[in-house]
Amino acid sequence: MSELLLEIFSEEIPARMQDKAAGDLLRLVQEGLIEAGYAPTGSKAFATPRRLSLVITGLTAAQKDRVEERKGPKVGAPDKAIAGFLKSAGLSSVDEAVIEEGPKGAFYVVRREIKGRPTSEIIAEIVTGTIQKFPWPKAMRWGAGALRWVRPLHSILCCFDGEVVDFEIAGVKSGDITYGHRFMAGDAIQARSFENYVAKLAHGKVMLDGAQRREHILGEAKALCQVQGLELVEDEGLLREVAGLAEWPVPLMGRFDEKFLQLPDEVLIASMRGHQKYFSVRDPKTERLANRFIVVANMEAPDGGAAMGVGYERVLTARLSDGWFLYNQDLKTPLEEHAKKLYDVTFFEGLGSIGDKVERLAALAREIAPKVGADPDKAEKAARLAKADLVTAMVGEFPELQGLMGWYYVQAQKIKSDPSRATTSPPQGEPAFSKSDWQEIADAIRDHYKPAGQGDDVPTAPISVAVALADKIDTLVAFWSIGEKPTGSKDPFALRRAALGVIQILLNSSLRIPVSEFTVKLLPILIAKEEISRKRRELELREELVGVNPSLRGEMTNAVETFFRDSFPNEGKRVADESIDFAWNLTVDLTAFFHDRLKVYLRDKGYKQSHVDAVRVRVDGMLEDDLVLIVKKLEALSETLGGEEGANLLAAYKRAGNIVKAEAKKDKTPISETVEPGLLKEPAEKALFEAVGEMEKIAEPALKAEQFSKAMEAMARLRGPLDAFFEKVTVNDDDAALRANRLALLCMIIATCNRVADLSKIEG
Repeated sequence: MSELLLEIFSEEIPARMQDKAAGDLLRLVQEGLIEAGYAPTGSKAFATPRRLSLVITGLTAAQKDRVEERKGPKVGAPDKAIAGFLKSAGLSSVDEAVIEEGPKGAFYVVRREIKGRPTSEIIAEIVTGTIQKFPWPKAMRWGAGALRWVRPLHSILCCFDGEVVDFEIAGVKSGDITYGHRFMAGDAIQARSFENYVAKLAHGKVMLDGAQRREHILGEAKALCQVQGLELVEDEGLLREVAGLAEWPVPLMGRFDEKFLQLPDEVLIASMRGHQKYFSVRDPKTERLANRFIVVANMEAPDGGAAMGVGYERVLTARLSDGWFLYNQDLKTPLEEHAKKLYDVTFFEGLGSIGDKVERLAALAREIAPKVGADPDKAEKAARLAKADLVTAMVGEFPELQGLMGWYYVQAQKIKSDPSRATTSPPQGEPAFSKSDWQEIADAIRDHYKPAGQGDDVPTAPISVAVALADKIDTLVAFWSIGEKPTGSKDPFALRRAALGVIQILLNSSLRIPVSEFTVKLLPILIAKEEISRKRRELELREELVGVNPSLRGEMTNAVETFFRDSFPNEGKRVADESIDFAWNLTVDLTAFFHDRLKVYLRDKGYKQSHVDAVRVRVDGMLEDDLVLIVKKLEALSETLGGEEGANLLAAYKRAGNIVKAEAKKDKTPISETVEPGLLKEPAEKALFEAVGEMEKIAEPALKAEQFSKAMEAMARLRGPLDAFFEKVTVNDDDAALRANRLALLCMIIATCNRVADLSKIEG
């Protein structure tokens, strides 16, 4: 068995593309080999800033001989069909084909023995095709050639079994030559085996393995910090990026002026990471950043990096000076004044400005506040300032600091009471907040974007919860109102993430707030806009709508009518009438969307999909709007079904359900759930009725107290009486009254179970 060694050498490949490119190269070459009949035993791909490489082992010297069979038309088929078959098969006469009998008659068949080709020939074709169709996200052409590659291609090393695989593409001929480090080892390197290739590259100051480069950078950087009594601020994303920028990484430590430590740590980190690709360093004594940094050079300097260090420090000083200026300029303007500029910034076409969004956000946060135990005044104030830092110079430079910079500006202007910082007195009629109040408001400004993704912290402070919920719900309702919903894999406005954030906050804080209630306050404002009125007919609702709490329909109608009557005295009633159905259908559709995201969230938590489906719908057939209640039922259901009692409950329910379903289909009339005790004749049905009564004595209070496990334990005890009932009682009795009464008894059992879960949806 032999190995394939391949390297594609070019100008610098962007670090963000390297890992995927290495994987794509290995995938495409392996797919080609497997399609050609090979079965590689081992493979690995590598990427450095200037090369993609792979090694594949376990290849035979030649392709296996194989028999190719082609089935033709039936014997006796029209001459035209037979002639076409002969031409495609390369035959001159039908006599060259054989006739085979099959279940559907006799057919012409052609078999050819094809001798396997040398592996090197096949490799040449596979590699050429791979390079020509390589899936770079962005590629370029250079010179007069037509080949597109991420950067100009310089050489291709391709060897199989110690020999060069000969081919040429875009003027670049394959060979056994590569090159070491651009600055420290410019001479050509000859290699025909992977072991020799790795050793010579290492001698030429190239670490081929990206994992090895990352490990080296991390270890050396930590060692440099430890000598100074400091700690490295670890950053996996930055580590991967710098490992993709250096073929021979050399970590160095630099320093910057201590005055810059007056800037927030996050500003320092953003400046060092975003602009310079430097690692930050922390002082464990203060738990804040130290005036040091780690930079990864791409070469060993004769002076140990002293001269390079001066350059690195000079560039960083310029960056931090910019940050210093921007931060202090922002602080000269009160955050409330920054917020006024939001009306000049468009949120989205048809949805007005960010200032308009803030108005909705403030109203909704105030509405939510009492439901989450927050002070409405503080929640509204936090909402009005939550987006203010978007128009600051610092967030303009570092968008990833939005929310966080608002927190820092409140700290400086409201809490620390530094006379040199801009402050304002509360407007007339607005409550005066204490420093502790401002701290809560600042925290809400910082946290209202959370959770930003999987694994991110979920806000827990009441004011933070109110503003975070209001922000995400407003975004969802606003984009839904203009028909900008996620489609397939496309979600340009991160609406799935917003819905998941709402779900996480509600469940984490055990908030019993029906999600459909949120739209009542927002929709009248949104659908009043002319742009949205034109577009609202474009909203495509799902074909099967499952309703939400019907009582909200009246509240929605009142809210819409009141808003339009007050805002448009002349024709408010007409516009309101046109908008009510739209608003209601939108609410229903958005509620269903929340359920879609909830299903994904719970599936990722390890719950079975059938269990989730069983608890999502209420007894009346509508989607359950209380997400916390859904999870409480799901937890109890999953726990119960994991034991013997759960098996008994499921068996009893399904047996009763099958009978009722069959009879309902036969009679096509609703079956009553009211049992007439006087019509119970058989001992077994009387015993079952008594057992149901005993069960309800336990289950009813347990259900009201949301002790679902206890309720299901009581239901599971019906298994014995129910089995006896089916064994000794004929449900489908000739007497219509008896039959109806016995079916009603079964319906009682089903209805009680359904108050926890629709067990008919459970698999198994």
